[in-house]
Amino acid sequence: MLTTSTPLDKSHFTLDTSGVSGFFGGDEAIYAMATVHIYRGRQWLGWYNTPGSYQIAKQYGLVAKSVIFKGLFPGVRIDPARIFEFDGWQGPRFQAVDSGTIMDSTGHLASILMKECASIPAKSIPGREGSSVGVTIVKLNTVPDKTVVPKRIFASSPFLAIIPISVSLATCVACAVYKDWYSFSLILWGMLSNGISCLVIGLGSLCFTHHIPAGGCPRGDGILGSGKELVLLQGEEGAVNSITIGRFSLEFPSECYEDYIGYCSILLAIQFIAQLFLIPQGSLFGQIMFITSLGVSWIYNMCLAAFDRERIQQRILLDDVLGRPTMTKYILDSRTAAVVFLLCVLSPENPKKILDAYLPNDTKVWRAWKEVVVQRLLQKRALRFEETDWKLAGYSAKDQELLQALYGDAQVAYNGWYEVPVGTSCHSSVTIATEKSEEKAC
Repeated sequence: MLTTSTPLDKSHFTLDTSGVSGFFGGDEAIYAMATVHIYRGRQWLGWYNTPGSYQIAKQYGLVAKSVIFKGLFPGVRIDPARIFEFDGWQGPRFQAVDSGTIMDSTGHLASILMKECASIPAKSIPGREGSSVGVTIVKLNTVPDKTVVPKRIFASSPFLAIIPISVSLATCVACAVYKDWYSFSLILWGMLSNGISCLVIGLGSLCFTHHIPAGGCPRGDGILGSGKELVLLQGEEGAVNSITIGRFSLEFPSECYEDYIGYCSILLAIQFIAQLFLIPQGSLFGQIMFITSLGVSWIYNMCLAAFDRERIQQRILLDDVLGRPTMTKYILDSRTAAVVFLLCVLSPENPKKILDAYLPNDTKVWRAWKEVVVQRLLQKRALRFEETDWKLAGYSAKDQELLQALYGDAQVAYNGWYEVPVGTSCHSSVTIATEKSEEKAC
């Protein structure tokens, strides 16, 4: 026969967790919530008592745009995609080759692609010792639709939510059995508020959108550049701008859903306030049950938050949006060689513009070197040099030494491009044919 006394009734010890339960584990809970848009079925598995209710309420409250929520949750309104880190990162500079488009900074998707390019295996093109630069050639063979809704991933890990759900339910029932209604109500309210929040937010869909260019636009080939990574994007304008100006967003069934998220924030805020007042009123047994449910939920949230969201977004971008483009990476031992290598692949109409953009040095030696390299590129001549090219009158020994090093970089880049099948353009094939005829003549 059950009694109304709890197993720890005679203890004078008490756990006052009211001051930390609303803050503890908030970051992990927010990151775990982001998985509702990635994993299939995850939005139905939030019925457990999660910690961090105050931090979650603050973040979600900034999504709602009505006047009421602006008063309850003051601050700059935030796009839901930014809260869950599907948007908001700044990408590197982009310069188009044919269209002349220059973007000082790109967006989230360009940043994702740059990180992917930095991690793939590379073929080394050795040259003089210097600061190595990666050059990745990305062939975009598919122009995405204006809007793409990626399929949610099926994984077993979200279904491990049965563990925190079972623990929360068991601790809730235990509190009811021993008639600790304070602890019972707090655990139950935590289960409901988190479950409803997951369900409402999970009704949004992760979408990719970009601008479809007008017909007749030139190719979108261009260079994404950062300190030690250069990425050449090759493809139609619509394929390239999917990376430079495309974005991920969360699309909900209607605009009022943003206010529904605000209502979820109120539920979570009420949970936090209730914890402040009611946790000290519960028995020691009930407090232990409450902490147990939070602890197990926190561990589960940590497991979900530990998944590499960046890697998942890279997979979505490359597979679902871009149709798995061909990516080939090379490592060159100097930035000079890397830029010349790109020029050999691109064969642009105005190579000097690219040289000045990525090698802005403007001294006497650099100007002379650029002039010779540009002239040979335009004439489709090989970038192979002899002593007479840098032993010039009017140049000091140090200047001639620097010229020799720069010409060496250009020759390393040219030889690397010439010997490695990098998928050259139709213009570049003229250079190969020209050089082969020169070799035969010799």
